[in-house]
Amino acid sequence: MEVIETGLPGVYIIEPKVFRDGRGYFYESWNKSVFDREVRPVDFVQDNESQSCYGVVRGLHYQKGEHAQSKLVRAVRGRVLDVAVDIRVGSPTFGRHVAVELSEDNKRQLFIPRGFAHGFSVLSETAVFQYKCDNLYCPSSEGAIAWNDPALGIDWRIPHEDIILSEKDSRHPLLKDAADLFDYNRDYYAK
Repeated sequence: MEVIETGLPGVYIIEPKVFRDGRGYFYESWNKSVFDREVRPVDFVQDNESQSCYGVVRGLHYQKGEHAQSKLVRAVRGRVLDVAVDIRVGSPTFGRHVAVELSEDNKRQLFIPRGFAHGFSVLSETAVFQYKCDNLYCPSSEGAIAWNDPALGIDWRIPHEDIILSEKDSRHPLLKDAADLFDYNRDYYAK
């Protein structure tokens, strides 16, 4: 796999080596020893999958404190614009984001470490999206920021009138008003 740095330290694009022939293709989507060596040591404990239609925006989500999560995400069907936002107070890149198109064709994955909010928009008619998480989901530790916070300046590549949100995602606070963000000087991976 090729590991590509982004404009946010710790957030990586992962491009697998895809072997194609007349039968189709094969690629290794996950290898712990390679990932630990090339990206960072991480123990994924939960896999999630969502299916969404065109125009859906999910996010921007995170889990707080001891329940913080790293995520390795990919689109196994369709196309999404995947977004990671640095929400580590004191970070030189606080409030900045990266946006990467993930698709069934490019087979790219995005690694989002602890300390970042995550979301995506669906660019194709439908999309099936998979998440590997290194901490279990904990409802009482949910945190989120507004998908349309003007201070973030995210272009979701969907016309505003076509955006579909859950009721919950339509009422998250702006980053400046969000509680329980991360501290840049704390190691959220320390045991």
